[in-house]
Amino acid sequence: MTGSLTLLRRLADMQQFEALHEACLSLPVMSPAEQVLLALAQIHLGRPEAARHALAVLDPTALEVDVCVDLAALHLLLGEFDPAQALLEATRTAAPDHPLLLARLAACYVQHQREEEAIPLYGRSLRLQPDIAVYQQLLRLYLQRADLPQAEETLAAADLFWAGEREHWPAQQVALHDQQLRGLRLELWLAGDDFARADAWLESCQTELAEDDYCGLLSGYAQRLAERGRHAQAEDALRRGLRHYPQQPNLYQQQAELAELQGRLPQAMTLLHRAIHLAGQQQKMTLPLRLKLARIATQGYPALARKMAEQAIEEAGALTPSPDVDAAQIDQWLAQAQVALAGADAQDQNYSGAEARYLEVLQAHPQLVLALQGLGLLYMQLGRIDEAVALFEQVLAVDPARGHAALINARRFPQDDETLLRLETLARRPGLSGPVQPGLLLQLALAWEKRKDYTKAFTLANEANAASRALLGYDPVAHRQGCARIRHAFSRSLYENRRGIGNDSTLPVFVLGMPRSGTTLVEQILAGHSHIHGAGELGVIPSTIARLENWERNTGSGRHYPDCVDDLSADVVAGITASLLKELRETVPEDASEVLHVVDKLPHNFENIGLIKLLFPNARIISVRRDPRDIAISNYFTDYAAKHGGMGFAYDLQWIGEQLADHNLMMHHWNQLFPGDILEVRYEDVVSEPEREARRMLDYIGVDWEPQVLDTSELDRPVKTASVWQVRQPIYQTARERWRRYADFLPPLIAGTNAKIVHEPVEMVSLPVPGMQTDGIARYREGKLDEAEMLFRRLLHHVPEHATAHFMVGLICVHKGHLADGIEHMEKAHQACPWNANWRRDLAQAYELAEQPEKAQRLRARSVSRDDSVADEDLPLGFSIRTSATVSF
Repeated sequence: MTGSLTLLRRLADMQQFEALHEACLSLPVMSPAEQVLLALAQIHLGRPEAARHALAVLDPTALEVDVCVDLAALHLLLGEFDPAQALLEATRTAAPDHPLLLARLAACYVQHQREEEAIPLYGRSLRLQPDIAVYQQLLRLYLQRADLPQAEETLAAADLFWAGEREHWPAQQVALHDQQLRGLRLELWLAGDDFARADAWLESCQTELAEDDYCGLLSGYAQRLAERGRHAQAEDALRRGLRHYPQQPNLYQQQAELAELQGRLPQAMTLLHRAIHLAGQQQKMTLPLRLKLARIATQGYPALARKMAEQAIEEAGALTPSPDVDAAQIDQWLAQAQVALAGADAQDQNYSGAEARYLEVLQAHPQLVLALQGLGLLYMQLGRIDEAVALFEQVLAVDPARGHAALINARRFPQDDETLLRLETLARRPGLSGPVQPGLLLQLALAWEKRKDYTKAFTLANEANAASRALLGYDPVAHRQGCARIRHAFSRSLYENRRGIGNDSTLPVFVLGMPRSGTTLVEQILAGHSHIHGAGELGVIPSTIARLENWERNTGSGRHYPDCVDDLSADVVAGITASLLKELRETVPEDASEVLHVVDKLPHNFENIGLIKLLFPNARIISVRRDPRDIAISNYFTDYAAKHGGMGFAYDLQWIGEQLADHNLMMHHWNQLFPGDILEVRYEDVVSEPEREARRMLDYIGVDWEPQVLDTSELDRPVKTASVWQVRQPIYQTARERWRRYADFLPPLIAGTNAKIVHEPVEMVSLPVPGMQTDGIARYREGKLDEAEMLFRRLLHHVPEHATAHFMVGLICVHKGHLADGIEHMEKAHQACPWNANWRRDLAQAYELAEQPEKAQRLRARSVSRDDSVADEDLPLGFSIRTSATVSF
């Protein structure tokens, strides 16, 4: 080997590919060996086509052993494992003890799942010539096989070798191999469930490693914990890291990914906002973070998704190619941002705009999976099933797991066992969601059901749901208690004492029932009528409840929904209903001037009927019922993906049974309260006698018969629920009695359904009249201090910890000169709501009036976030409280 070739090989061994590239190009003439090394450099530098050109002009039969070994490395890097293996096996005859040849042949065997043959090859390669990368590969194999003694021995040998070798390597490569060895050490301890040792070692590393090295190690540890289903430990590790280094955007990003996985989207978005803010402060790139936030926000927050995508496009447009970011990466980011914008368009019901944007992206990036999937899902929602399937076939060619999952969701099942088994192997690869991928397992369960192997199907669904339960915060006991509180709060006496406060509008129609009971089919029938608009699953009622919760929090009442409904006055209800009707009308297309009714088909509104009837006494409510066993199986086999939105019960058959029982008791309560007001429809009757049931529903709503309502498969409107495929078919009966296929697996469901419903006694404060707080504030503003004080003290009699009542009594006392009593009440309010900056300001003024300047100064010195403040600076003392005589929602 010539001296120049020795130098070039050394550069390749140490992964100095920029230097290798320049050195090769500086040669006056290149030999085949040097041409192969140049190609290796090119592929590592992101120029695979140049490397392919080198392969095309070389004749392997005329090459020396070392050159053939390097040529095989090219094939490996290009993903061409069969040619690499054939070349190495042919060359091995001439050089049976070539250490690099043995290592690369072992890598080929690993790709072909021949680990038993790969291990001795790696071992022989190391005995001939120790190499840190080969040690790492062998260690990974032992860890995969759970051969912990051999893994421990290999790690010790790698540490010993690297201790004497690392000083001869460039700093960048030293850092890389140090990091990989640290990660493998953690992997070894986690494989043996030695979490205490791993945690203690990590803590010691915090003082020994630089900040970026430590945070990188911690990030890898959290990823490995998540892959083992230990998501709570992963989040705790990240929180501990942030206590040491609170300015690390990457740790916030990883926290956000874990929060998203567990369905905590608002928390995930908050964490990403924090990461973006920190990265911006540190003059780091925020573009990938903005794209992540845009992707998450597309799930219900289209305005935020659009904003983040537009900012990502602006940032990408200002980038210039560099060694860290090449032109291809910038182009990919721009394409991903456009996909996010398309998703926001779809959420905003701008379907033609979304389609055009997806098609534009795919014209430039025909294999971009995000765009193919996004457009395919859009076509599914619009009923263009064949076009969706064609796109999913393209996904299949790029990403088999995603492609098959999408095709199965479109009811295009693999036809051979080999494909299904290969997908099952992919589904059991550890990832962020844990040791298995539950979504893919559920898709495979449907595929095996299609093949009538019901035992296999249920086994896979069981495994998927068991994995998902580890991510859930669902508490069936708390849910049952919550249902009891709803029944208690919405009693007959509530409506007797609140007669006439609701809105008489007949615009709202609510279709509700257990998820997977047939609510989507019913909505589709109704939406076929010229006077009815189907708006899908709207969140208007849950959003109203959330705003009521927020109102109680801001007032410091200590009350929650549904306890607080007795405080809804006519003025408050007027504000709420006006806002809700505006939201409903905004869902109607501009050209649909004949629409008289808007359908909200959110299934879980069955828990909210009491509030609906309080707000809209004339609202039409259709309750959809179905054989509970079919409901159970359908939920158990459905991939709800995000574990939120009230669907936590769907991952356990006993929980489903308990939810079914809670639903029955809840509907019994509403039917007793509102006899004859709720129309009950059975799914089985709808599919067997569709015209009869459609006439019943339309007559109940108050519109004339129109026969086109039965053509549900032809309805030109999007469907975004888990029923997206079914409702595009003509009305069919094949889903009836599906449960019989799984009858042997249903004992937990039956136990949950039939168990006695038990809950703790409900204790709830009841207010004799609504609006004492708002009326009291109105009296205060009119200067009627005695009347205001009486109302607030009366409120405190019923709710002794009510912060707003304490604060207002305190203000009135201060106005009357009773400073000590006033300050005492104001302090109680401040302790309950320390975030209220205006209360702090007024309390500080009261301290000054009482000649307590030190207390006033300490109070004003406290940091106040911008979100705490309210723009009421022009109001005198006491008028800064965030309340008014009416509530606007």
